[in-house]
Amino acid sequence: MAITGAAGLLAAWEAGLAAPPAGRALLLHRTARPDLDDRTLPERPVGEREADLFALRRALFGERMQVRLECAECGADMEFELDAGEFARTLGDRPDPVVRVEHGGWRVAFRLPGVADLTAAARTADPRAALLERCVVTAEHDGRTVAAAELPAPVQRRIAEAVEAADPGADVTLNVACPECGQATRAELDIASYLWTELDAWARDLLLDVHLLATAYGWSEPEILALSPLRRRYYLELCADV
Repeated sequence: MAITGAAGLLAAWEAGLAAPPAGRALLLHRTARPDLDDRTLPERPVGEREADLFALRRALFGERMQVRLECAECGADMEFELDAGEFARTLGDRPDPVVRVEHGGWRVAFRLPGVADLTAAARTADPRAALLERCVVTAEHDGRTVAAAELPAPVQRRIAEAVEAADPGADVTLNVACPECGQATRAELDIASYLWTELDAWARDLLLDVHLLATAYGWSEPEILALSPLRRRYYLELCADV
C-alpha cells in the first residue's frame, strides 16, 4: 500500500470536513487505494473496502485500536483493544466478485455488492429487490433466462448466504462479553468512522505543530510538513525550552 505523505493526508482531511460519512469513507478508501480511480472504488466489494481501510489504519496509526463500548444489558463502559493488522490480514483475501448459486432448477450468478449498490438500493422503497436488480448478472430457471424479480425467496436466501460467505468483511460485528454482568453485546465496527475520527485528531494536532513552528522559525507549511515527525517533535521541544 502506497501511503501518501502528511500534505496529502491533510488535503484528504480538509476535503472531508464538509462531506457526509459516505464521502469521508470514499476519501479514506481513495487514500488507501491510489491505484484505483474514483469510478472504480464504489464498485469494489464492501468487504474489500473494509480490508483496505484496516490496512490504512495500521499503516498510519499502528496495529492497536482502542475501542469503547457500552454494555447493552447493564450500561457499563467496556474498553478493550483490537488488532487492526489482524483484521487487515483476515479480511485481506480478494474474493471472486461473482458468486454462483444453484438451487433446484435455478442457476444464478450474483455480483458482490459494492458501496454504490448499497447506497442506491437504500434510496428505493424495496432495497432488497433493488439490490437483486443491480447485482444479478444472470438468472436461469430450467434453462430459461429469467429476471431478478422472478427469483423465489429460497433462492434469494441462498444468494444472501453465498454473499456472506464470500465477503465476510462486509459486516464486521463485535460480540463482547461485559466484565460486570457477563452478558454479550453485539455492535458493528465502522472502521471508516473510527479511522476518520483518528485522522481528524491527527490533522488538528499537526496544524497546531505547524503554527508553533512557523511562529518560532518563520518556516512555511510545506517546509514544516517536509520534516519527519521525529524532527518536528525535536524542534517543538526546543521551542518549549526557550
